[in-house]
Amino acid sequence: MDVRTFFLSEEGRRTFRHTASHILAQAVKQLFPAAKLAIGPAVENGFYYDFDVETPFTPEDLKAIAGAMKKLVKQNLPLERFELPAGEAIALLESMGEPYKAELAREHAGKGEAISFYKQGDFTDLCAGPHLPSTGAVKAFALTSATGAYWRGDSKNKMLQRIYGTAFPTKEELQEYLAAVEEAKKRDHNKLGRELEFFTTADVIGQGLPILLPKGTTVMRVLRRFVEDEEERRGYQQTMTPLMAKRELYKISGHWDHYRDGMFILGDSADFEKPEAEILALRPMTCPFQFQAYLNRQRSYRELPLRYNETSTLFRNEASGEMHGLIRVRQFTISEGHLACRPDQLAQEFADCLDLAKYMLHTLGLYEDARFRFSLWDANDRQKYIGEAAQWEAVQEVMRGILDDLGVAYTEEAGEAAFYGPKLDIQLKNVHGKEDTLITIQIDFQLAERFGMTYVDAEGQKQFPFVIHRTSIGCYERVLALLIEKYAGAMPPWLAPEQARVLPISDRHREAAEALLRQLKGAGLRVTIDDRSEKIGYKIREAQKEKIPYMLLLGDQEAENGTVSLRRRGQGDVGAMPVADFLAMAGEEVASKRTD
Repeated sequence: MDVRTFFLSEEGRRTFRHTASHILAQAVKQLFPAAKLAIGPAVENGFYYDFDVETPFTPEDLKAIAGAMKKLVKQNLPLERFELPAGEAIALLESMGEPYKAELAREHAGKGEAISFYKQGDFTDLCAGPHLPSTGAVKAFALTSATGAYWRGDSKNKMLQRIYGTAFPTKEELQEYLAAVEEAKKRDHNKLGRELEFFTTADVIGQGLPILLPKGTTVMRVLRRFVEDEEERRGYQQTMTPLMAKRELYKISGHWDHYRDGMFILGDSADFEKPEAEILALRPMTCPFQFQAYLNRQRSYRELPLRYNETSTLFRNEASGEMHGLIRVRQFTISEGHLACRPDQLAQEFADCLDLAKYMLHTLGLYEDARFRFSLWDANDRQKYIGEAAQWEAVQEVMRGILDDLGVAYTEEAGEAAFYGPKLDIQLKNVHGKEDTLITIQIDFQLAERFGMTYVDAEGQKQFPFVIHRTSIGCYERVLALLIEKYAGAMPPWLAPEQARVLPISDRHREAAEALLRQLKGAGLRVTIDDRSEKIGYKIREAQKEKIPYMLLLGDQEAENGTVSLRRRGQGDVGAMPVADFLAMAGEEVASKRTD
């Protein structure tokens, strides 16, 4: 087998790395015989395996495990597949003392299918495969980390220990990948955002509840004003709705039945089923609240489309293992919007929502990093969704037609739809390759009827509108995280929390520097002054570390001539120029929202 050629395909990479995960599992069982095996799949950039062990793995453990893996690779053990009837498979796994594997086998027992195993040397594992013919092909691998992970991703289950790794056909490819990972770590917003003082966290406040510091708050404020102004220009009307509501509201929308585990509920759980008890919940989304704005009075077909927007604070009870910096949090701010429209308006309104989302991504410099996913329902998981199958299929076909007419390059994924309708998800990855949804546009064909939202058509008959749920920029915290990583903390001038810094060369230039500061602030720039009694070289280095776009040096000559000596981030010394020229240049760059 030509391993390098085989590795070029997606299937080849997954097979290669899945084999590496089995080598990892065999090594762990050799060194820690009491370890119980859970699952060990290949993932996008590597593999992992979950183990039930008494104590977490240490860095020294990982070194020992890697050493044992190298020996298994040198032995070039063949991987042999065999099958057993379900009953025999379960009995074998129980005799091996593998309760997690036995649980998986029991789930397949009712399907009447044989259950497959793979054997390499003295190691046997329940597995569907496929695998490489032998262990000897996995010559370049690295174990990258160990962390906790709940069995089957459910916080109600036992915490297991997960070992991550990656594997390549050659040492050169492995080293290139590991170098890229190290570079990504430098851009990780969870590290860089704290170092540059965009945000912080506090144990006494809680996980997933970040504190935005002045720099992060400034970026969020600029983004929010930009988004709200653009949405108003496009015909949106802004609302301001409560942060919580009675459970009765969520029962109408379906969130109480389909999303309760993801909500923060105020009240005693013992009262949940008592109809007379007042149970409140923090809102996980804004739609049922804005629907009440629509219901404020009867609507005419002439009023549609009706577009509501809101900068909403939302609350979602994310599992502790899922939270990461600003990417996934329990309280966040989102650019939500809901549009009520007639059937003949649906395609154009959807197209306009997509145009707004694309505009936002282009302006932020994130468009080239985005992937478009058409999220469908799963007909085999009916409890997850409301509505009839025929309705789902019809609306999904309408949405597919809209996307095709718009020329959107998308992939389809079943099971990712909202419980009330299909959606277009715009996906972006963080520096570690983890993908999350940033912006979503959803077609809702059900909730208007649930809430009694109607309009009077041209014939005087009441009709239910289509509702489009959309975000224009998505979650602001997630956007901030992605921007920090995209620009390595060096925000484009229009977004930079501090756009310029005045650097008087000595104390005698302080008065002129303060006058310049007032002039720049009066022109609308976010500017500070470093008037410490430090050498100018030190002040420049400090400004560079804080990634300030413009540094304005002011000495005798500049003070006398009404000029500044400009240093630009990434360019160095630009030279002297009149203050008016600098203001014109900076003003144009900020106004045009340049990201280059």
